[in-house]
Amino acid sequence: MRYCGSIQGPKCTLFTDTPPKSVHFATEIRGMYKPKDRKTQVLFPELFPFGGSLDPRNRWLRIRELIPWEELEYEYLKYFSDVGRPAKDAQLILGLLLLKHMTKLSDREMIAEVMENPYMQTFCGFHSMATARRIDASTLTQARKRLGPTFFRQLEKKTYAVLIERGIIRARGLLADATVFPEEIKFPTDVGLLNDVRRWLVRTIRSLGEKVRTRRRKAEQDYLRFSKTKRKTKKIIDRAKKAMLQYVRRNIRQMENVLQKASGVEAKVLERLAVSREIFRQQWEMYKKRVNRIAGRIVSLHRPYVRPIKTGKQGRETEFGARGALTNVDGFLFLDYWKHEAFNESEHVGRHLAAYGDRFGKLPPYFVGDTKYGTRRNRAELEALGVRPSFKPLGRRAKTPGPDRWFKRKQKERNRIEGAIGHGKEHFGFSRVRYKGEETSEVWVRTSLLAMNLKTALKRA
Repeated sequence: MRYCGSIQGPKCTLFTDTPPKSVHFATEIRGMYKPKDRKTQVLFPELFPFGGSLDPRNRWLRIRELIPWEELEYEYLKYFSDVGRPAKDAQLILGLLLLKHMTKLSDREMIAEVMENPYMQTFCGFHSMATARRIDASTLTQARKRLGPTFFRQLEKKTYAVLIERGIIRARGLLADATVFPEEIKFPTDVGLLNDVRRWLVRTIRSLGEKVRTRRRKAEQDYLRFSKTKRKTKKIIDRAKKAMLQYVRRNIRQMENVLQKASGVEAKVLERLAVSREIFRQQWEMYKKRVNRIAGRIVSLHRPYVRPIKTGKQGRETEFGARGALTNVDGFLFLDYWKHEAFNESEHVGRHLAAYGDRFGKLPPYFVGDTKYGTRRNRAELEALGVRPSFKPLGRRAKTPGPDRWFKRKQKERNRIEGAIGHGKEHFGFSRVRYKGEETSEVWVRTSLLAMNLKTALKRA
């Protein structure tokens, strides 16, 4: 078997009969995935019959050289079994996913764009112009679910190792912050959430072929009347919520009776029913106790893992999604911790230092964070490790002039990580996680981060 190196102008570099040291295809390849046999050939000969070539300065060809495709292919093949139809090429799948996040296109639009662009096709591993669609958008969805966040962490790790080895990312000081990655859900209200549950229950009962009196029309009229009310007082809201709770309780009981008679019900339906029961229980408890908070509150029927997180920002006091602890090193943004719950970012200083050590093989010269990170425990930990902290001094303000110049300079430098987060939310989809699923939502964020960092690396390569 022969293995391809990198693209140099119009032709591939010379192939060797042995794989790279980091990849052991000869003994490891088996099962559904078969690596592509990359033979020595001219790129896109049908487009350049007179000896022309693709422009090696094109951004997609330059970014392609920053990604260790062969090492990633070795990790990719581990996710396939011994039997079945051969899977799609690793570079094609990963190339499409990265291009999607770098261009902000949907799966379908991305595939259509690649079919028209020879540079994007080269990025995805093609050597001749593909005129017919080679992949369906649903294949990308299945690939994200199959690979999961563990594979994309490896994708990040191996790509960043290449950037560090080439000197594109340099081991400088560590800037830390945390942010919320909002999910693509409508703004939740108690009455609206209960109505979503009711509609799903009625729709599912009817799909199972049972004729049950669900009071669907009356419930729809009640909700429509409530939603059109301009001035919703507390009394009107409570009355609408009580009515919806009664409809949902009735429909859940009907659903349970229908399921006892039905056979071959999908596990997905049973899971959604369990979520519906929990939403009803939470809303009933809050209604009876006259409170607006409850532990583990569910705010979306279709994404039950999403939690409300208080941010305290003007105009957006509450956001709905996962919270991530981020670090910025030399202008590159890294995700060190991720959870669909609120957490205190000051408790993850040790995690940030450990992640920095894994990437660069040493500790950072200094640590910069806002006032939340300046706890006595963190100060003592950083001092013991020899990492200089940039925190406001404890105790009373000294009579002498304020903090030293180094502290002021590093606090100004902290604006870089806030600017990077804002740039990611504006241009790389951090502000709207579109992948549905607790694990695939992390895939969205990690792939978006990698796409943003690759574009930053392109400016320095």
